[in-house]
Amino acid sequence: MAVQMDRVETFEENAASQAPAGHFPEQGAPGALPPENRLEMPTQSLRRWRRRDGRRPVRGVGPGAAGWVARFVVFVGALALTLYGAREMYEVVSVSRTTWLQWALLALFTINFSWIAIAFTSAIVGFVALLFRSRKTPAPVDGLTTRTAVVMPVYNEETSRTFAALFSMRESIEATGRGDAFDYFILSDTTNPDVWVAEERAFLALREQMGPGARLYYRRRQKNTHRKAGNIADFVTRWGGGYDHMLVLDADSLMTGDCIVRLAAAMEADPDAGIIQTLPLIINRNTLFARLQQFAARVYGPVIATGLSVWMGKDGNYWGHNAIIRTRAFAAHCGMPDLSGKPPFGGHILSHDFVEAALIRRAGWTVYMLPHLGGSYEESPPSLIDLATRDRRWCQGNLQHARVIGSAGLKWATRQHFATGIFSYLASPLWLMQLVIGIILVLQSRYVRPEYFSQEFSLFPAWPRFDPERALALFVLTMAILLAPKLFGLILTLINGQDRRDGGGAFRVIISTLFETIMSALLAPIMMVIQSGAVMQILLGRDTGWNPQRRDDGSIAFGDIVRRHWQHMALGVIAGLTAFLIATSLALWMSPTIVGLLLAIPISWMSGKKSIGLFLKRIGLLLTPEEVAPPPVVTRANRLQETFAARGFDEDDAFDVMRRAPEFRQAHIAMLPPRPVRKRGQVDPEHVLAEAKLADAETVADARSWLSQRERIAVLNDPLLLAKLDRLQPAA
Repeated sequence: MAVQMDRVETFEENAASQAPAGHFPEQGAPGALPPENRLEMPTQSLRRWRRRDGRRPVRGVGPGAAGWVARFVVFVGALALTLYGAREMYEVVSVSRTTWLQWALLALFTINFSWIAIAFTSAIVGFVALLFRSRKTPAPVDGLTTRTAVVMPVYNEETSRTFAALFSMRESIEATGRGDAFDYFILSDTTNPDVWVAEERAFLALREQMGPGARLYYRRRQKNTHRKAGNIADFVTRWGGGYDHMLVLDADSLMTGDCIVRLAAAMEADPDAGIIQTLPLIINRNTLFARLQQFAARVYGPVIATGLSVWMGKDGNYWGHNAIIRTRAFAAHCGMPDLSGKPPFGGHILSHDFVEAALIRRAGWTVYMLPHLGGSYEESPPSLIDLATRDRRWCQGNLQHARVIGSAGLKWATRQHFATGIFSYLASPLWLMQLVIGIILVLQSRYVRPEYFSQEFSLFPAWPRFDPERALALFVLTMAILLAPKLFGLILTLINGQDRRDGGGAFRVIISTLFETIMSALLAPIMMVIQSGAVMQILLGRDTGWNPQRRDDGSIAFGDIVRRHWQHMALGVIAGLTAFLIATSLALWMSPTIVGLLLAIPISWMSGKKSIGLFLKRIGLLLTPEEVAPPPVVTRANRLQETFAARGFDEDDAFDVMRRAPEFRQAHIAMLPPRPVRKRGQVDPEHVLAEAKLADAETVADARSWLSQRERIAVLNDPLLLAKLDRLQPAA
């Protein structure tokens, strides 16, 4: 460990004393990638599957006795709760003759209630499992006999963040004494020319500091076909044959060396394991919105994740990152097919991770989670608008699963995962429809003249009435089921002495939970409307892009916030006035929804404010153990990020760097892939336009302003066009 820390300090001293940011050691690019060791990755069929195409498990892969008991509790318990809730709602609406609107309300309530009921019963299983779990310290890992590639896909990210995280993870792994079992790949899909150059500069500088045994590699794809799924597939088909496993990260991932080594050891010990997933906790968050998510993930997340892990067993799911995968099994069975037709329901599958888990499980490999394995971390969107942007892509990806859920050969648990993911977005428009029908029914009962005597013979008039006492009792039951997972998490935090102290003590933990619950209640109707709009856009055929995520700053211009949320606020005004005019009791019943929508603009503005989040931190609210006592790998990554940021790679213009750093330009050219042979009669329009514009340009400023982003990429891809930059006059 002492030797490792000596290298750490040397790195920071060298970084601090570096020549200007444009200077690079004369290293060149040899070794930027290892020799290829290819694997075939055939595209899988969703329509055809033969059982003999799978494998026979070495060990039993069933859920076991405990798993079957958990499944009984989850599904039979949820069914019983749903039937009870449906019966009570029927009693509420059937005091008089039931109309078709009341039947619609009953149907929508039953569907929505079943959704929260299954979450409740799953949380009960997680709560019990955590309450009685063993507290024994896991035995140390003796050794590793397999090789693992740690792969970090990036897409237009800040290099100071991604390279700092990867370097700190490498240090942490080396400190375990098992570093020889791991290699490290940065897999870039970046389309921004400045970010591309920053990545290469950071890679060369970092590899120089690491020395000849770095085993750090960098590859940028020319075309980011199929996004992250294609990025990983490209790695598997070119280098996957050299590695038994791959540890897949996201650009915001961070994991301790002990966690990574234990994942590799778990994969070695289980010959049937195809994917082993960890539970990432959220760290490094400072804005109000992100701190709410961070606190919720830390306090309630383990309850939910443990419940899922217990009843899922070996039929688990994959969340796309912070997981280890058996490389050859992935190559043989996870080639991602395109869906027929155009987006949003056709084309490449956006939420590929669920489908990869389904395909590898279909082939006889197991997929499961180790929720108690600590040391796995991620970050979260800094504001409500940033979450909505990411959520739009997830919404489209999950709704695409409607075309995958019926695929041949899938396990029933896998189909349940797909159904859960689909309904997680359909729940919002169904909830909105339930609210609208409820308002219409109350309006009808107040203002529409009742038909006292129907055409059917009856001695008594048909009054359109509800049972208010049953309705109130059902509302209380619904709220209790909805909030129970939060209560379970709070109880577990309070009885765990260390977690309770790290959360600021029992009083602050309780206040933080209440505050998070209130904020979640205010945010819920906003997200309901946002997700309902996203579902509607997708049903109307509108595709989403794949925008890079903002990681730190949640501040957004107030005018942009107003443009994004004025409709939500207007809907709140209309709903509030309508409910108040109909009945005061209706306005009170709908008040959480109405208030959330009325405050959409200020809530969204507050959500991205770092100052509010830091104020809450100073007074001891929304604290998490990882924040009070940061793991060494987190502290190290944050420290390195500051060091890397000081190098200025992320701020420099790509053309300026190419002109002032000839050593780097040569290294960049050496890392370029061979240019494909051009067929007669075919031209690359970006290349042709870039060449023509460079011929007309007199200064670098001309080139920078005239060339589009794709044309700048074309220049960086061609040594001849790069040479033409030298003749341009520097910018004034």
